[in-house]
Amino acid sequence: MAELHVELVAADRKVWSGEATIVVARTTDGDVGIQPGHTPVLGVLESGPVTIRQADGNTIVAAVHGGFVSFADNNLSVLAEIAELADEIDVARAERALERAGAAQDSAAERRAETRLRAAGIGH
Repeated sequence: MAELHVELVAADRKVWSGEATIVVARTTDGDVGIQPGHTPVLGVLESGPVTIRQADGNTIVAAVHGGFVSFADNNLSVLAEIAELADEIDVARAERALERAGAAQDSAAERRAETRLRAAGIGH
């Protein structure tokens, strides 16, 4: 099965690197799914989960907050302002942040907390 090389990088670290069969990310133009051989893409990321599916059936999910996605020559770069892998997310902390953001009517903070919870597999 054909694969593409993926680099998921946050402003402060390399979050994940490897091969994938498809990556789904949320851009300002909507969700985009990128597979090997896709036409070149450059997009602005919105807060949302990024899903990386590998040929062996494993799925990696990350909460991404802002940045860019770039694809050419079967190389995908996800350059995020902030990115956390699902297994790095402190669910209790994200739930508290969601409550605080709702009380403060801070829609940006609320969106970040909801993204973390979705990436961690908690529906909100």
